Amino acid sequence: MLKGSKVGLRARHEEDIPILQAELYDDVVTHSRANSRPWRPITPGSTESQLLVDDREQGHVPFSVVELDGGTLVGNAVLWGIDNHSRSAHIGLAMRPSSRGKGYGTDVVAVLCHYGFVVRGLQRLQIETLSDNAAMLRSAERNGFVREGVLRSSAWVMGEFLDEVLLGLLVQDWKPDSKG
Repeated sequence: MLKGSKVGLRARHEEDIPILQAELYDDVVTHSRANSRPWRPITPGSTESQLLVDDREQGHVPFSVVELDGGTLVGNAVLWGIDNHSRSAHIGLAMRPSSRGKGYGTDVVAVLCHYGFVVRGLQRLQIETLSDNAAMLRSAERNGFVREGVLRSSAWVMGEFLDEVLLGLLVQDWKPDSKG
């Protein structure tokens, strides 16, 4: 397990899937705001669930996020779009509704940075988030990410196009203790 100050990132366990499915995937608005793919109903236990892990997939590394105190599942996190040639990847995370507003997101971003830069040897990490996602913007910036631009009307979310903010962090600018 990779550990931050509040959370740990570990492999996805089978018992995590129904919880994450019910609280993050089955909530149409939450899923639509967090994912570029359109929501569609998935039968519980289906092999089509986006939450299932294919351990052979090298460009997509999903984690379950757990509290260090007690091990409660609080969300999921992912390093995706891993490009071993350019040594870059994207960060994504989603917290369960009961776990939001507790500072876990900032800690998750810090642990993903450690994983990307130290464990994987990457040069650049990138985050794309909706421009009104104050929690993600705050978590990213507390970890040293810099706003690099706005992708105007780039996300189709629940019947409207929304702007996305593009944030980046280079390994040489990363400060492991910058979470604030």
